[in-house]
Amino acid sequence: MTQFDDSDAFEAAIPLSQRAMAARPTPYLDALNPAQRAAVLATDGPVLMLAGAGTGKTKALTSRIVHLLATGKARPNEILAVTFTNKAAREMKDRVAAMLGQVEGMPWMGTFHSVSVKILRRHAELVGLKSNFTILDSDDQLRLLKQLITAANIDEKRWPARMLAGLIDHWKNRAWTPAKVPSSEAGEYNNRGTELYDQYQERLRSLNACDFGDLLLHCVTIFQAHPDVLTQYQRWFRYIMVDEYQDTNVAQYLWLRLLAQAHRNICCVGDDDQSIYGWRGAEVGNILRFEKDFPGAEVIRLEQNYRSTEHILAAASGVIAANSDRLGKTLWTDAKGGEKVRLIGHWDGEEEARWIGEEIEALQRGTRGLDPVGLNEQAILVRASHQMRAFEDRFLTIGLPYRVIGGPRFYERLEIRDAMAYFRLAVSPDDDLAFERVVNTPKRGLGDKAQQDIQRMARGHGLSLLEGARMLLAEGGIGGKGAGQLRAFVQGVDRWHAAILNARPELADAVIEPMVPDTAPANDMGHVRLAEVILEESGYTSMWQNDKTPEAPGRLENLKELVKALEQFDSLQGFLEHVSLIMENDTEEAAEKVTIMTLHGAKGLEFPVVFLPGWEDGLFPSQRSMDESGKKGLEEERRLAYVGITRAERLCTISFASNRRVYGQWQSQLPSRFIDELPVRHVDVLTMPGLQGGYATASFGASQVEQRATKADVYNSPGWRRLQAQSAARPVVQPREARNMTIDATATARFATGDRVFHQKFGYGTVQGVEGDKLDIGFDKAGSKKVVVSFVTPAHQSDDLPF
Repeated sequence: MTQFDDSDAFEAAIPLSQRAMAARPTPYLDALNPAQRAAVLATDGPVLMLAGAGTGKTKALTSRIVHLLATGKARPNEILAVTFTNKAAREMKDRVAAMLGQVEGMPWMGTFHSVSVKILRRHAELVGLKSNFTILDSDDQLRLLKQLITAANIDEKRWPARMLAGLIDHWKNRAWTPAKVPSSEAGEYNNRGTELYDQYQERLRSLNACDFGDLLLHCVTIFQAHPDVLTQYQRWFRYIMVDEYQDTNVAQYLWLRLLAQAHRNICCVGDDDQSIYGWRGAEVGNILRFEKDFPGAEVIRLEQNYRSTEHILAAASGVIAANSDRLGKTLWTDAKGGEKVRLIGHWDGEEEARWIGEEIEALQRGTRGLDPVGLNEQAILVRASHQMRAFEDRFLTIGLPYRVIGGPRFYERLEIRDAMAYFRLAVSPDDDLAFERVVNTPKRGLGDKAQQDIQRMARGHGLSLLEGARMLLAEGGIGGKGAGQLRAFVQGVDRWHAAILNARPELADAVIEPMVPDTAPANDMGHVRLAEVILEESGYTSMWQNDKTPEAPGRLENLKELVKALEQFDSLQGFLEHVSLIMENDTEEAAEKVTIMTLHGAKGLEFPVVFLPGWEDGLFPSQRSMDESGKKGLEEERRLAYVGITRAERLCTISFASNRRVYGQWQSQLPSRFIDELPVRHVDVLTMPGLQGGYATASFGASQVEQRATKADVYNSPGWRRLQAQSAARPVVQPREARNMTIDATATARFATGDRVFHQKFGYGTVQGVEGDKLDIGFDKAGSKKVVVSFVTPAHQSDDLPF
């Protein structure tokens, strides 16, 4: 019997082409560290790339895609690579293109939702839709839900549509159709939630529309109900790669597991310590149980950080170590030294904003012992958006340029929504929500009664609103000026839709009979020109041209920008789909400005200098998160702190205030519990500015919170006194002035602007303003301060103070 060497047999089984491709040079591997290289080369079987902040996960992920293509393990169309944001998807495509020289022929690289749209358009009929379905935005979704709530005789003021929209979105994130909502949640929304959810889904089908949550839910439904379709995609997707796996919800998790069942070549990249979107459905448990879900999975930790200093990494690691539900890793860097994380306490939020403004300008001038830091390189990351007001007010006062990230977005503006509704109606004439939005915009002489007549006609005959309007006109149900204007509107929609069909024959199944048979579309009209024609013929452009309000010129400029954006797309439908998926304006401003944004919005970004204000219990960690989710909520808040610290490259400053105005009400604050979790030797506590001509660092020993806060000049506020009740084992140590003075509740009236006063710590000063029990005082040597009236005395009585 002939004996064969196992290794020879194995080698012979590998095609020569694959062996030759594998032997080619691999320059994309040269710049990888050992952990990144291991993650790239582990191509077969399930792999979890546990990547800490700033550890080069995108580099490893894109190198893995290039490696699969370069070694012939997969063709471009056999790789499914998904992430969450359009920005991340573009970065992935750009990096792969840079390494390969091109990225054409990779149709399955994008966001979860963009890939789901492609799948759903191929199989829309399996869930009762046509292939040219419309994707509703949140505004249209709310309008539709309000209609259903009204029809159900529910008080919308008591049970808002936005509450129902959030509930339905939660159910869809859990991959629950109306029939699958568990009994424990069926009683939500006045015991009518599932009933309205069912009606909402039926209404979406009749509109040939779906919302954002449906894109994943419908795909999961198709995969579960039609094994032949699932098998087809399992066969196509030989390799699956997922970025930001810690942010997946249940629907995305099921979507991935179903697709990965055949080959099991799934690589998930994520960081359990950066899972901060539980409030919108993300399940950190998905990444924590990866090894259980995919037996035999290889876990590769990326721990070498290329972004931050060792002090910043140590501070972040110290905070996150207090979480129990984590897989565990330790970030490290080759870069030694750098500035320690700075901690400073303030009297109130306004003082915090003043100090940070001064620090930003000092860093810009290079007067803090560091090289000058430009405004674009500095960011203020807040836990709650209401914190932004104090910074905006202060920066406007001192003329410091800033940008707020997360304000009203371009595609959410009134004029853009109206224009998009016209475009949607041209693409899909049975889009009733778009019809309702623009049928009388601009004014066409159609009052409430006329629009109600259209509604009744359409519903009575099971037609779309456009067809209902057509029938009503044919029967003479509308007369006068309104009839002529409505007829022109209907003819316009017919004409615009026919032009789209002429350009895209695959949509011929959506053909409608035009009202005027001899009206023919221009054969050579492109979609950009068509968009201009729609806005012109509808009278919408003229409406704003004739508008005399100050906003009108800006609205016209926005409409021009909208039409210009169409040039980047092949069709009007492709543009509408793109906007539905991203809903963001990517325009960048060149001017140097400080960035102000929320911690949630900052994920994925990095800045040389980061300020983290408002580290106070109740604000951060959020009391609401802790009340609603207990330990789970607290751990997500701690992960958010970790994310905030690791956004900083060179300098990170954490601050808190003992008093803060929240929605117009002053609240006493305690320092965040996260502050005590910072490692002592990596933190400098700063004294208040203005003392001895600047600020100095204080040693951050193992003393108690209130002792450190005393060094940071936080006074005897009610919040500090409340600490005693929370921790009887360690009594509150009051600042010296609080121990030595008797508080006089009637003292406010004793002082007026211009009075000379004395403060035990800051010395002599002049009252510049009076606000309740607080005085704005310009101290002779310590600068301007806001001080509670009880802590100062008339200057002529200073000799009587018991030092």
